[in-house]
Amino acid sequence: MMSVIQRVRQARVEVEGRITGQIEHGLLALVCAERGDSDAEADKLLAKLLKLRIFSDEAGKMNRSLQDVGGGLLVVSQFTLAADTRGGNRPSFTGAAAPDEGRRLYDYFVNQARLAHPLVQTGEFAADMQVHLVNDGPVTIPLRIEPAALA
Repeated sequence: MMSVIQRVRQARVEVEGRITGQIEHGLLALVCAERGDSDAEADKLLAKLLKLRIFSDEAGKMNRSLQDVGGGLLVVSQFTLAADTRGGNRPSFTGAAAPDEGRRLYDYFVNQARLAHPLVQTGEFAADMQVHLVNDGPVTIPLRIEPAALA
């Protein structure tokens, strides 16, 4: 399972002109389930994301986690993170989980996030979304958890 996280001052997701999720200070997490992923990979990714120390402390050093600062978490499904661009100019998305399994893992990830963190908002799975954000820093970090069978 993989994610690209961005530390944001604010972020929101719109679908057909309506806001589906919105946060102030926190993290925007673009999340992609890959073939072979399970709940275990989702759990590991969430744990890493919530505890990653990328927020500044009093000295200006990145030493605080999302949980430490009480920031919001905006989770957006993004199967295109699984793009394979090695052959030609058209990306292949065969590495992404099948749509039904991708939705199941996304829903699982969001539900677990809501159990672990007080402020979780989302996009809409498989929708045409417009994501608006003010990147803070900018701080943008890729995270990847390999399936147990490959690790």
